[in-house]
Amino acid sequence: MLKGIGVSSGVAMGKVKVLVNEKYEINDNKIQDDNKEIEKLQSAIKQSANQINALYDKALVEIGEDEAQIFKAHLMILEDAAYLNEVKGLINNDKFNAAYSVDTVTQKYVSMFDAMDDEYLRERAADLKDVATRLVKNILHIKIDIYKLDEDAIIVADDLTPSDTAALNKNYVLGFVTKEGGVTSHTAIIARTLEIPAIVGVDEIEDLNDGDFVIIDGFEGIITVNPDDEQKRECEETKKKILEDKKIFNQYKDKETVTKDNKHVALGANIGSVEDLEAALKNGIEGVGLFRTELFYLERNSLPTEDEQYKVYKALAEKLEGKPVIIRTLDVGGDKEIPYMEMPKELNPFLGYRAIRLCLDRKKLFLTQLKAILRAGMYGDVKILIPMISSMEELLLAKEMLQNAKDELRENNVKFDENVELGMMIEVPSAAIISDLLAKEVDFFSIGTNDLIQYTTAVDRGNKKVCHLYNEYNPGVLRLINMVIKNAHDSGIWVGMCGEAASNNILVPLLLAMGLDEFSMNSVKVPEIRWLLDNIEYGKSKELLEVLNYASSDEIVNKLKDFIEESIN
Repeated sequence: MLKGIGVSSGVAMGKVKVLVNEKYEINDNKIQDDNKEIEKLQSAIKQSANQINALYDKALVEIGEDEAQIFKAHLMILEDAAYLNEVKGLINNDKFNAAYSVDTVTQKYVSMFDAMDDEYLRERAADLKDVATRLVKNILHIKIDIYKLDEDAIIVADDLTPSDTAALNKNYVLGFVTKEGGVTSHTAIIARTLEIPAIVGVDEIEDLNDGDFVIIDGFEGIITVNPDDEQKRECEETKKKILEDKKIFNQYKDKETVTKDNKHVALGANIGSVEDLEAALKNGIEGVGLFRTELFYLERNSLPTEDEQYKVYKALAEKLEGKPVIIRTLDVGGDKEIPYMEMPKELNPFLGYRAIRLCLDRKKLFLTQLKAILRAGMYGDVKILIPMISSMEELLLAKEMLQNAKDELRENNVKFDENVELGMMIEVPSAAIISDLLAKEVDFFSIGTNDLIQYTTAVDRGNKKVCHLYNEYNPGVLRLINMVIKNAHDSGIWVGMCGEAASNNILVPLLLAMGLDEFSMNSVKVPEIRWLLDNIEYGKSKELLEVLNYASSDEIVNKLKDFIEESIN
């Protein structure tokens, strides 16, 4: 039995097909004729664009329009002037060959993304690596294979790029198993779209060979090699149950989110681009609970202007047609390093110069973003969310900056939303503890459980030695969440949650009992969570609050599981 991270739910069994990417070497040989090398680069760019367009057409038919947009993004990378100018600079000025130049510039940006704690942003490195690999192979005249499948198979690979995944014949793919990748990787996204199981992060992937018969469990991230007859029978029964459940969940895509006793809560989506919104709307979201603006900064070589940001935020508001969108102000620093911003190297960046701390220091940057959001507020229900607040002083300074942004817009006779709602994230224990005081200064809270758990339990979730201590059911964390919600409601403001805990089926009933007003998540989970809430009585869920007196996470989980089983049966 092998273990990984389940990123697309479901089970499957079948023979393994191991995909091996052809190895190639990139040397740092200098060139004599830089014009000739630039011509090689331009030719490879054109060839790569033709191949990507072909993949787009294939993905459009086999996967769908939303997922096919991945390849439109790839084309934009190929056309990115700043990226290409850096490559050309190494060729013209340093006389490096084209392949080495592409690889060197790419590694600089990939390293930046890979260092990030935010998995959504970290996985965007896969796009850049995919495009760069294609470009280098075309420069070196290496054949880019399209994997041929002529029978059902469970695909096993060190990693799968978007191009690899799109090139496969989907009619024969039963599931994916990879060594690399995460919840937001394109392998995971496409697997969820195709509704097939996927497991990533399998360290012992070399133990799987062509022709091995396996069962993969995308719920638990377990791979069973050479299963016995009883395990095969259980797999078949689980598959039947999953199909029945999916039919039920899909009926909830466009329903109102209410509990059995008619308590309404909102289900929103966490997104990072306008393209993400298209898919989210199809899953019946009631708004965007978190729009990450940092991707807009990370994919550039200079700060975005007010107008550039305004156009993006306006497009979001218009596409949502009155549904709310919560735009988080720039959350970089720490794990999210932006080279052109020249941020200092820090011994402990997660406790350092990041998010609101950076924005309050670089006031012009912060004002520019605030003005863009305020202007976009004219086109929909736009809200502002400030991250990483740890004290009242920081919050008051952020509010002062918001007022300055409004004053500047008035002075220039620019229309904006005078009544935009202002919220702050609760992701630092100090903020949770004084949430009764902070609640008097904002319109809403948004609980970021990923960081709140990390800071409360003093666990680096990326550290394999201690990550098992990173626990959503930690009694200390749950007590903080309950306190925040109570303090907010006592002050007359609402509370959302945009961390991964918001889509944890087991935890949802307890969060409901605490009075959480909005759950924001990866949109693919929305129909399932809506179904779950439809089967729960809000009044009865209040009995779950007794778990806040438990000292053991295991006891808490068992109590919550028993409640869910009783509710849905």
